[in-house]
Formats: sequence, C-alpha cells, structure tokens
Amino acid sequence: MEDIKSSPAVLPKLPHDAMVIIPVRYLVLFPGMIVPISMGREASIAAAREAVRTDREIGLLLQHDSEVDTPRADELYQVGTAASIMRYITSEEGGHYIVCQGQQRIRVLEFLEGFPFLVARVERIEDSADDGNAIEARMIPLKQLTAEVIDLLPQASAELVAATQNMVSATALADFVAGLVDLPLQQKQEILETDDLSARLDKVLDALSARLEVLRLSEEISAQTKERMEDRQREFLLREQLKTIQDELGEAESVNAELDKLSEGIARAAMPQDVEAHARKELQRLKRMPEAAAEYSMLCTYLEWMTELPWAIGSEDCIDIAAARNILDEDHFGLLKVKRRILEHLAVRKLNPGGKSPILCFVGPPGVGKTSLGQSIARATGRKFARVSLGGVHDEAEIRGHRRTYVGALPGNIIQALRKAGTNNCVVMLDEMDKLGSGGMHGDPAAALLEVLDPEQNGSFRDNYLAQPFDLSKVMFIGTANMLDTIPGPLLDRMEVLHLPGYTSEEKKQIAHRYLIQRQLDADGLRAEQCRLTDHAIDALIHDYTREAGVRNLEREIGNVFRHVAMRVAEGSAQQVTVDAGDLADILGPAKFESELALRTSLSGVATGLAWTPAGGDILFIEASRTPGSGKLILTGQLGDVMKESAQAALTLLKAHAAELQVDPEVFDKHDIHVHVPAGAMPKDGPSAGVAIYVALASLVRDKPISHDCAMTGEISLRGLVLPVGGVKEKVLAALQAGIKVVLLPARNRKDMDDIPEAARKGLRFVWLETVDDALHEAIGHLIIGDTV
Repeated sequence: MEDIKSSPAVLPKLPHDAMVIIPVRYLVLFPGMIVPISMGREASIAAAREAVRTDREIGLLLQHDSEVDTPRADELYQVGTAASIMRYITSEEGGHYIVCQGQQRIRVLEFLEGFPFLVARVERIEDSADDGNAIEARMIPLKQLTAEVIDLLPQASAELVAATQNMVSATALADFVAGLVDLPLQQKQEILETDDLSARLDKVLDALSARLEVLRLSEEISAQTKERMEDRQREFLLREQLKTIQDELGEAESVNAELDKLSEGIARAAMPQDVEAHARKELQRLKRMPEAAAEYSMLCTYLEWMTELPWAIGSEDCIDIAAARNILDEDHFGLLKVKRRILEHLAVRKLNPGGKSPILCFVGPPGVGKTSLGQSIARATGRKFARVSLGGVHDEAEIRGHRRTYVGALPGNIIQALRKAGTNNCVVMLDEMDKLGSGGMHGDPAAALLEVLDPEQNGSFRDNYLAQPFDLSKVMFIGTANMLDTIPGPLLDRMEVLHLPGYTSEEKKQIAHRYLIQRQLDADGLRAEQCRLTDHAIDALIHDYTREAGVRNLEREIGNVFRHVAMRVAEGSAQQVTVDAGDLADILGPAKFESELALRTSLSGVATGLAWTPAGGDILFIEASRTPGSGKLILTGQLGDVMKESAQAALTLLKAHAAELQVDPEVFDKHDIHVHVPAGAMPKDGPSAGVAIYVALASLVRDKPISHDCAMTGEISLRGLVLPVGGVKEKVLAALQAGIKVVLLPARNRKDMDDIPEAARKGLRFVWLETVDDALHEAIGHLIIGDTV
C-alpha cells in the first residue's frame, strides 16, 4: 500500500459539505456492503488518492451508459452511496484498487468546478424509522425468500442464511439482500433511490421473487438434463445445460449463422480439391460438436484460417523494366551492381513467369538499405509486401507452425505473412537471417527454412497447423543478413548473395540531400525554407559525428539538428535557420570521432589494421611492446583463437627473419612481447590481422615507427606469404572514412578491385603484397631489410 498521506496537498480545499465523486460502471453499492473496486481512469485514481490523503469519504455514482469513458455530471445518477476507503492497493503491474464500505445514501445537489476530478455538494439521506407492523410484515417473507434464494445459489455458505435471519434492522436487511442478489444495475439503482422504507422492501421482495423463479427454473432444467444424461460425465452435463438454456433463449440461430459463414468461406476460397474435401470434413465434424466443447473454438479458428488464406488469389504481375529501374533509382542512390542484378531478376520473371528463379539474399551492415530494397522490388512488380523478422527465432514452430494439439496453436510466420498480404505471389522479406537461433529442444528453424526456400520443394509446403500442402512457389522470397558466417551452409546454398558493403562519404552526402533531409523535415514539422543544412555541415556530420557503413546514424544526427531548430521555431526565437559546420558543436556537442592516426602511430610498435564487422568495415590499432622477461608472448584485448594464432605465427616468422632484419635473437629470449588490441571490451577475431601484427612487431624490435597514413590487412603463412582475406570493399571504405592514404592488400585480392567504388580507388593508393617483406618496405619506408641496426 502506498503512503499517499505523505504527499503534499496541492488541490483547493474541499467545502465541508462537498464530497469527492467516483463514477462506477457496473456497481451499485448499498450501505453496509464491503467491496473491492478496480480503477483505471486517471480522474478516479486522483480522486481516491485525495480522499485517502484528506481522510474523507467518497461518493460512488453509477453511470447511465457504461461505455462512456469520461462521464459528465449529467451522465451520472444523482443518488449514490457515501463510502469510506478501508484500503488503497497498487499492484506490481500498475493497477489501482480500493476496498471500500458503504456508509449512507447521498443525493447530489450540485457539482463543483476547479478540481481534476468530480466534486459535488451532497445531502445525506437519512433512513426512515423501521418500526411498525407494516415493516415487520414485510421482513418475515423477505427473510424466507432470501433463505430459499441462498439455498439455490451455488457455493453459498450456511452462515449467510444465519446472518440474514438474525438481522433486526429492516433497512440493513433490504440493503444486504439487494446487494447480494444478482439483479440488473438499473433495478438496483431504483432500489437505492427509494427513500420510503416500505416501498424499498416491496421492491426488494418483487426482485427477489423474480430471481427465485429464474433459479427454480434453472434447477428444473438441471434436473431434467441430469435424468437424460445420468450415465454421462459431468462435462457433458454442463454442455447439455448450456444447450438447453440456449434453446430457451433462442441463441442457437447465431451458431448456425456462423457455420453457414464458414461453409460459404470454404466455397469462396477456391482451395485445391483435396484441401477443400478436408475442410468440408472438418466442418461436418464441427456441426456435430457441442459449442461448449473445448475443441469447438480450436476447430472454428482452424477453419477460419483455411478460408482466409489466399489459395487462389494473386496480384497481377506488371513488370516494366524501365519503370522498375526508375523506382530503384528513385528510392536508392548508388548500389549499381545490386540494382543491375535485381533488374535481371525481374527480367527473367517477366520472360518466364512460371520459372524457378533464384532467391536473393541482401548481405551488408545495418543502414545500407536492405529492407527498403525489398519494398522497392514489391513496388516495381506491383505485388504486396510482407516482412518476417527471423532475429532471435529459436523454435521450428515459428516457421513450420504449431500442431493443433493445444489451445493457442497458430500457423508459422510464413503462412501468417501470406494471410496478412492477402495474395499468394507477394514479396516476402525474411529479415535478419543471420540471427536465427540455433537448433535445440524446439527444433532447428534454419532447417525448417530449407523447405520454404527450395524452389523444388516449396510448391507443396506443409505447415504443421494447416496439415495441408500450400503452394509457395509463386512467392518472391528475399533474405537479408548482416553477415554470412552464422547462416548454415545448406540454407545459404539455396540463395544468391548480393553484397551491400556500404557507402562512401560522397554517396552519403548525396543520400542525405536526396532522401534523409526531406524525410526528417517532414518528421519534425519543418519546411525547407525554415531550416537549411549547408554542405559543410553535412560533411561534418558524416566525418565527425558518424562512423558507419550505412546512413542510419547520419539520419539520426540530422534529426537531432532539425529538432533543435524546431524548438527555436516553435518558441518564436527564429523563423529561418541555416546550420553550418561551426554550429554543430553547440547543437550536438563535441565531435564524436576525431582522427587518431598521427597520435596513435607516432611511436614504434603500433600498426593500423583493417577489420570487418557485422556493422561494416573499421580500423583497429595493434600495439606491441616489450619488457624484460623470459620470452613469453602476452596477448590482450579479447582476441579470439584465430587472432591469437596469427600473433603466434607473426612472432615465429619474425624470429625466423631475425638475421635478415639484423635483430639480435637474444632480444626474444630476454624480453616478453606484449601484443595489445585496444577497445578490450569488444571481442575481436578473424583471419586478417597477421600482416598488421607482423609489421607492428618488426617496428617494435627495430624501433622504427610505421607511416601514420598507412593501413593494412592480410593473413600470413610461416613462409612469409601474404594470404587473401575477405571483406575488402568494407575495409577499403573504412580506410577512406578514417583518412588513410595508403592501403596494403594481399596481391591475390586484386580481383576485388572491381567492387571498390570509384571514389575510393581515386582517393587511396593501393599496394599489393606478395610477402611480408613488401609490407615492411611500404609501411616503414626508411627500414631496408638487411641494413645495420
């Protein structure tokens, strides 16, 4: 229970004859009753808190219409009950409850203004005297009827009968019985509003007599049903009771209408012949089943799914290659190779609509436009678009559906996406395929996707919930992933991979001008003439405040700038604002990314490496140091097994070349070599750091610093050969972003030059490495192999 009384009072003081009013929807409280009340409206919660804080009673008034969420004064009954709050409770889920006891009838005289909840001046209605023969003559039959009703109520205690029989106050008896018996709210309100005690007792007697007849009829129905079904189980007895009651009330017609609707849906769905036969068989079984049966709702839901699936509904393909090219160019800047492959894909679809074209998978770091490319494809083909997120899915049933063996079973995400799209040839994007959960006790979702993505098998895909084949061959599946390493080989084999490595600074600038600025202006309610970003400001945002392969953070920072301008415009302190590079520090704070190349590589033993991560390319500094010791190799920085092996191989290779480098071998025997990769909180691994580690160690033992504008990547062998690596385009773009001038790459990666953007090829000088000696000559220009130490 909250300590509400400790909160300071900030509301106007209530007059002595005023009372806090709480409207109620489904409750008529009689004096003497103790009931819990759940509160969800803010005004009611505030009213209850104020009453607790000031230790006042509350007035409970019934609404005329229970559907009204915020009732006005004229939408409440004017007679209610004053109640004292016995306890105020708040649950862990944020619910608010009060336990209150009715005290006395009240009548509203007028409602007062100036409070955040209803407050009214009220008069207390005094109970009339309950003595006299007329009152006593009514109490005797009332007690008898009450005893009979309680006997017919399920789970009623004997103490309840004794309590009513021992009551001597006619007022208390009438209020207790009216609150106990299940009566319509309007009838209870009418009893509450009756001031004359004799008239009130008469109304309670009439209501109790009518209720007694209903309970007796129910008892007779139960007895009749029990005679017919005495050999059946209790569950069947309850079903028959419900059926009998429905027949009495005439509600059986609604059940027949629902069954007729399902029959019409089956005919309209144009299912395959064998599937329709199965659905008709299930419908006949549903007709023979009692509505109260546990399986009834499950089977009804199943048939609804069957009738709402697009078995024969498809969008008309309207593939226009020229129009598709315009849509792709309109929605995305750059990505020429990816766009060309998409247009080829669409061209094949147009020439051979029934062919089994490959399934495309867009792979690249976040924010490069993978999902929006799928939406553009759907727009270019005139098809519906549906997205299925696979990130974190670890249950095979999420793909293949749940078996109909328990309540709550549903089809898999694929079938759900088709139902949502409403067509059987929509574009379905399988997002985050590299983040699928691994197989375990719930099955392997990646293995379940094999059937979905195999053109030879998905023509008869079988969802466990439907238990009938569904044709997925017309669906255009498109996958997305940040990396390929975690996608199982058999699943990857079913897709054609298209890499979206990232954007150059110039491409980001064009994307900002064409898409991001206008989108953020619209989102923040600004017009183009109210806020303008200069080219210098955009360049500063790209280089000083974001370091990413995509443009998601760039759009976020543009939004931060526009929100700052929007505040000034809304305040009236500015009408037109031009934001230049010099203004960004005041708006966004100091630059988040500054070049550390010259500072970090000014000492010997520090090399700049190039790395690939799921978020795109990045640079990392590899630092080497030596201390007196016994020749141990110390590795820090959360290095993975592959990088640890690269460091060991680099040290072994350096020892083997000690004579050529004119390095005394005792240096390695009498010193410990420590290799550290900063940002130790981030795990690092991969087969591309060997060259950088070797050059850092060579720089350390020769005490020669490495050129600060030089970065390198490549794995090494124990013979000194430089081996090829992956992610070349991403690494080159990261080098360009960081201000690198010279990039050292394995010679066997020359084939990847075609993938590197023109801006990167012009802005960088590439050195192709055959052996580690080539790396030393380039990285440490004044270090010549074989010169004197």
